[in-house]
Amino acid sequence: RSCAHGICGSDAMRINGRNRLACKTLLKDLDLSKPILVEPIKGLPVEKDLIVDMDPFFQSYREIMPFLINKGPEPTKERLQSAEDRERFDDTTKCILCAACTSSCPVFWTDGQYFGPAAIVNAHRFIFDSRDDAGDLRLEILNDKEGVWRCRTTFNCTEACPRGIQVTKAIAEVKQAVLAGSF
Repeated sequence: RSCAHGICGSDAMRINGRNRLACKTLLKDLDLSKPILVEPIKGLPVEKDLIVDMDPFFQSYREIMPFLINKGPEPTKERLQSAEDRERFDDTTKCILCAACTSSCPVFWTDGQYFGPAAIVNAHRFIFDSRDDAGDLRLEILNDKEGVWRCRTTFNCTEACPRGIQVTKAIAEVKQAVLAGSF
């Protein structure tokens, strides 16, 4: 509540037609010569006022298995990773699940089945993690007709991300991995 740091993602909304985090939107950055229009984010059912039902968003997130899967023996110490391996997916670890990217996507507005950018970004985080053993399974899931191929590369998601994640680039990397047949 009122942290103003943009880390919880709970206050995503449309302000003057753009997806933003309310806690990070300053009046000085808005055109005050016109009324300020505040709306709920698009593509998700409105519950009341600015509150949307996030269940469809989180269902897509859960489907990509957003956790490390390692089939090796239980470790006796932490699973180490080189700085280079970590750098491969560092950008996508910044996602705060605010749905700003997903709800800025025209495909998501019109097709309630599309996984959406946030789910794909979070899959990217694990697909390219050298410690994870389920990348191929995630790629198979995202190779579905409602997966990465629904992306129309409009860059709305990248522009809407309050954390500066290169969302469209991550989706393109997942597409390339699907086409290559592995990561």
